[in-house]
Amino acid sequence: MKTGNTINPINLEIFNNLFSSICEEMGAVLCRSSFSTNIKERKDFSCALFDAEGEMVAQAEHLPVHLASMSLSVKAAITSVDMKKGDAVIVNDPYRGGTHLPDITIVTPLFYKNKKAPLFFVANRAHHADVGGCSPGSIGAANDIFQEGVRVPPVKIVVNDEINNDLMELILANVRSPAERRWDLIAQLSANSIGRQRLEEMVGKYGTGEMLKYSGALRDYSEKFMRSVISEIKDGAYTFEDYLDDDGVSNKPVKIKVKIIINKDNACVDFTGTSRQVEGSVNTVYAVAVSAVFYVFRCMIKHDVPSNSGCMRPIRIIAPEGTVVNATHPSAVSAGNVETSQRIVDAILGALSKAAPDKIPAASCGSMNNIAIGGYDQTAKKHFTYYETIAGGAGAGPELNGANATQTHMTNTMNTPVEAIEHNFPFRIKQYSIRRNSGGNGNNKGGDGIIREYEILNDVTLTILSDRRRLRPYGLKGGETGKTGENILISKGKKQKLPSKATIKAAKGDVIMVLTPGGGGYGKP
Repeated sequence: MKTGNTINPINLEIFNNLFSSICEEMGAVLCRSSFSTNIKERKDFSCALFDAEGEMVAQAEHLPVHLASMSLSVKAAITSVDMKKGDAVIVNDPYRGGTHLPDITIVTPLFYKNKKAPLFFVANRAHHADVGGCSPGSIGAANDIFQEGVRVPPVKIVVNDEINNDLMELILANVRSPAERRWDLIAQLSANSIGRQRLEEMVGKYGTGEMLKYSGALRDYSEKFMRSVISEIKDGAYTFEDYLDDDGVSNKPVKIKVKIIINKDNACVDFTGTSRQVEGSVNTVYAVAVSAVFYVFRCMIKHDVPSNSGCMRPIRIIAPEGTVVNATHPSAVSAGNVETSQRIVDAILGALSKAAPDKIPAASCGSMNNIAIGGYDQTAKKHFTYYETIAGGAGAGPELNGANATQTHMTNTMNTPVEAIEHNFPFRIKQYSIRRNSGGNGNNKGGDGIIREYEILNDVTLTILSDRRRLRPYGLKGGETGKTGENILISKGKKQKLPSKATIKAAKGDVIMVLTPGGGGYGKP
């Protein structure tokens, strides 16, 4: 396959599939060897491949909120740790390339033969059901990062192919379900191990020159497609603002404002005017804002183009420091990754709907509808933590209705099967159904949300982290808004409406109902 400096389009496609297949195989290993339902069943993880500078070369079809942001974790690992052959680095610090504390990233370098510097890095990020903090699930009410769980800067978790047990024990001493965390971390290490092995085989077959050439060519290829898409949008400045219901501390809505400036084949996404960082946990770090921008513009490309760092070359991001889209230490950020990321997407899509009205759908559900439940299982005689996100309705588009009961935008996780929940945890699913007529009416109708009802069989601490409970998902072109969601506690026969963000004690026999929002409609009904 030697081609000198010439880029052979057939070889380019071969390398694209080879790189992507490594990431997909990493994901398969991580999923099958993990212990928690959150990783094994919901597939709340992502895998990707990076070059020596930490730029993304290829990814698996995993979670948008993880993928573009993971590059910052890899770069933090590169600059902070002197990695050798056989090492691996762990990091979850949002202020060192992470997103929020439950998302733990493992970075592994590939040193080929006697090379002194790594050729590539493989990395994966997985959401752990608990990493300590003030409430089970590590997404509860918090006012700063110190209350949210154990924070790990970039440090070696593996040294010379041996797990750093001192570090492992330190991490496990700070979580509620240490056995599950241990084996999920080992599953992450195993995924990177197979990724490194496959890369090494690939370099041995094709040579370092061809590997580096085509990894660069793939990013150039993606850049060309992105520039082509941007150039089809009329030059100009397009603004939009949307709001989170609240920050979980006060009832004041939190504004996300964006201005998108299109200039030929370049775009500038400016968040100036967005609310200052808040006391609650809806703050995001810069990496999350980058992921949201990457996701939206990548969705504008209709063709099957490799998702890599080349897509971001024509796009400049302005995220003023100290705002909810670029918070500073020690702000709490657990909800920023899961809720504010969704609203950033809504704002960007709203702005682009003015620039390309025939390409952009109405707002989707706008929340990941997070629920975390933890306590001591009296039957199993052990502590447990459970976490999941619940799907909602997708926004309708110019040519189609919105999908019902689906994960949208920055989340791409799976449903947690009822059987898996009831087998592993002390609660019962009483109802799991589509929330009919919750999508907005329109020429094309918004998708309907979900009703998920939990009967608690053991005293627990429960956290709901959600949004769109007061402010509705918008419709477009005369389409109506989707319905807001609801969180309801039924205790001793009495119903109590819970706020969008709440941590409560629930007793045996209590029932929690989560009704997720529908998507906005498109076009006049």
